[in-house]
Amino acid sequence: MRTSSSSPPSSSSLQAKAPASRPAAVPLAALAAGIGALVASEFLPASVLPAMAADVGVSEGTAGLAVAATAIAGAVTAPSIAVLLPRTDRRTVLVWLLVAAVAANLAVAAAPNFAVLLLGRLVLGIAIAGYWSFAFGAGVRAVPGRDSTVSTSIALGVTIATIAGVPLASLVGDEVGWRAVFVGAAVLSALSAAAVAAALPPVPAHPSAGLAMLRQTVANRRLMAGVLGVVLVAFGNFAAYPYIRVVIEKVDAGSATWLLLAWGVGGLAGNLAAGRFAGRLRVVAATAPVLLGAALLITVTAKALPLLAVAVVLWGLAFNMVPVATQLWVTRVEPERAESALSLQVTAFQVAITLGSASGGVLLDAYGVTSAILLGAVSAVAAGAVFAALRIPRG
Repeated sequence: MRTSSSSPPSSSSLQAKAPASRPAAVPLAALAAGIGALVASEFLPASVLPAMAADVGVSEGTAGLAVAATAIAGAVTAPSIAVLLPRTDRRTVLVWLLVAAVAANLAVAAAPNFAVLLLGRLVLGIAIAGYWSFAFGAGVRAVPGRDSTVSTSIALGVTIATIAGVPLASLVGDEVGWRAVFVGAAVLSALSAAAVAAALPPVPAHPSAGLAMLRQTVANRRLMAGVLGVVLVAFGNFAAYPYIRVVIEKVDAGSATWLLLAWGVGGLAGNLAAGRFAGRLRVVAATAPVLLGAALLITVTAKALPLLAVAVVLWGLAFNMVPVATQLWVTRVEPERAESALSLQVTAFQVAITLGSASGGVLLDAYGVTSAILLGAVSAVAAGAVFAALRIPRG
């Protein structure tokens, strides 16, 4: 199998010479900053939920829909945005999506009621899904021949946002107020929009972009089987992850903060590992879900803190290999229609986030947290079996 540097995502659909005067790290940093700002915005409600709910006059359970609404909007947007904007320069689209995130966060910050807040979150979902769908292609256009580096950089932005965003937002929310948190997210989104506009070269749309490309992509059976694998592994993680603190507190409640940080550190290692071993993409795509399943089983059965700590780090490492590996996988399987393939990957993640967290919550209330974690483990291992069975074409 060829290494990632010669894989199909760097083909004519995405390839171009990078401007000689622009170091490769500059456009990748801009893209990572953009996705980091968006993902941090997505999970902000979890940091300030009680105060936010009280201020707009709804229950905490109802306020939790602010996250679900973002995921649902993203699931609808990802496969449709290229259909609606078939000829628009992708750099322009990325910038305007970040501008939309600015407006969304400001709407939430100023929301007089839950309806306005929910509208802002729906707009944010559109921005996130669109950005995810186009960022990889824009990165490969700016830094040709380095698809694994592009994917790792984008995922790194997500990991850093996850590690730092939630605790920092919680601190700011407690000290200044929850609305200030969303104003800060709007500022970060605006800065990211400026960075993307300045750092990226123009990214013309693929000549066949639009509904025809999407139809042809959906007709690729191997790709759709891989999308099923993405749904299974993401479902497995999100059936369990919202309740990770419940599991930790059963063993040692005082260790929750540092164990959550350890999950993030494991995630950082997972991002880098997936990019490093992208030359063995089939192995990585199949192994990461199996490792996730194992980590979930160890987590839910651990009785002592040291074993739990190992399991949590492994959980973070395994799951955070998945976005990088699956992004590269779908573009390897469908190189000439990579944009549509990536949109289906994004849709799979967004659907899985919604269904996984809802299913895990139902099981948690009915049977306890163990059942939710076990569901996640079974789904993750099934995803590993799917990817192990699927051959990846040579470049």
